[in-house]
Formats: sequence, C-alpha cells, structure tokens
Amino acid sequence: MDAHERRRGILETARRSGCVDVGQLSVDLDVSKETVRRDLNLLERQGLVRRTHGGAYPVESAGFETTLASRTTMYVPEKVRIAAAAAALLGDAETVFIDEGYTPQLIAAALPRDRPLTVVTSSLATAGGLASAQNITVLLLGGRVRGGTLATVDHWATRMLSGFVIDLAYVGANGISREHGLTTPDPAVSEVKSQVLRTARRQIFSGVHTKFGAASFCRFAEVTEFEAIVTDAGLSATEAHRYSLLGPEVIRV
Repeated sequence: MDAHERRRGILETARRSGCVDVGQLSVDLDVSKETVRRDLNLLERQGLVRRTHGGAYPVESAGFETTLASRTTMYVPEKVRIAAAAAALLGDAETVFIDEGYTPQLIAAALPRDRPLTVVTSSLATAGGLASAQNITVLLLGGRVRGGTLATVDHWATRMLSGFVIDLAYVGANGISREHGLTTPDPAVSEVKSQVLRTARRQIFSGVHTKFGAASFCRFAEVTEFEAIVTDAGLSATEAHRYSLLGPEVIRV
C-alpha cells in the first residue's frame, strides 16, 4: 500500500481500537517504527490523532466520535478512580446533573444512597442504573436519542433544563484545553451542555488525561467556569498546575 493508504489504515485502526501502538503497527504494516512515527506525526498535525509515549489515540471530531460501548473498555481503572473522587465533591447538593458518557455513569453509581438526591440526566444508561436506587429520584431529559451514546439532545432537552435550578453539574467533554476550553463534536450535544452550565450553581469536570490538550468541533465552556477538574495521574503535575491557574481546583487520582 502507498503512504496515503497506510495512514488511512492507521487512523481506522485507532478509531476502531481506541489507540494504536507503534511497535504493533510496525509489525502489522511491515514497515519500520520510524515510518510509523512519521505517519502518526502527520496525522497529529492534521488534528486526527494525539501522540502518546509509544503510540497515539484518535481525536474526536464532527465526523468521528467514539461510542459509549467503546468507552467502557478504555482506561477503566482510571475512570473508576476519577468517578469516586468526583462523587466525593458532592457536598450538600440535593439536585445533581449527570452528563452523558461512561465516566459520568460511574459517578452516578458512586453517589451516596443514605440521603435524598434528585438526579437529572441526559443519559439513558445512567437513568436506568439509578432508577431503582434508594433515596434517588431520577429525571430523564426528553429529546432525540443519539444511538452511539444513548443520550438525549435537541430542543426538548434544553427546554426542560431551562426550567431547573440545579445545585451541581457533573460535566464531561470530548476535549479540554487551556486555549479552546471544553469541546464536543456534536452541536446538539454542545447546546445541552451549555444549557446545563447556565442552569447549575456548581460545575465539575471529570475526564481521563487523554482529553487534555485536545479540541473538538464545538466549544461549550471555558475552563474558568468550573470549580474543580478531576482526572487521573496521567496528566502531569506541571500541566495540572497550568489549568489550576485558570481557577478550578485540579484533582489527580
């Protein structure tokens, strides 16, 4: 195959698997590791992947977004730790918004059951997981259901949100950067998240380290709007400090 076909194959593998390894690609494609590194560097310059030590992972964009099913297989130990730390920031909140995505779903599962809580969510998976939970009342936003993420969007969801005052919102993103803020590939999702931030008194972002420095299609918030950022230790202490200078407490677990 020529270089263009090889890079297209690398990108398809990254999107299918969630990440790629230089050594494995070198074997699979029968090319040198240096050739693979050049291909990954070019794909990164094009905004299609982000390089990591020894490999890369795909950047979500308007034309590509990972599914909820694939998210349940990547960085699971890190996401579990993040969810526990985020849930510990609940404080005295009585009404909570839980965003779409796997990490927010884990946060919902980690919420306490020893006092009454009202949970508003756009996620069918989260609503189903909490429906029978003791002391928790679940409000599922109406709207069009996105097949890949099983989340509701569009004007039905934003209109319902506009009638609430929510104590605390747990919000995720496909990318977060100091330059571009929090981003997501889908304009409809962006509008729901924007409405959540207008509705909530407190906002907490949670996400694995691979989301940092990435920028997707639609910006819906600035880093300065959040009281806390909860991530894993894969985000360096130096980079965490840079984010903390913008206002939020950065918690690495």
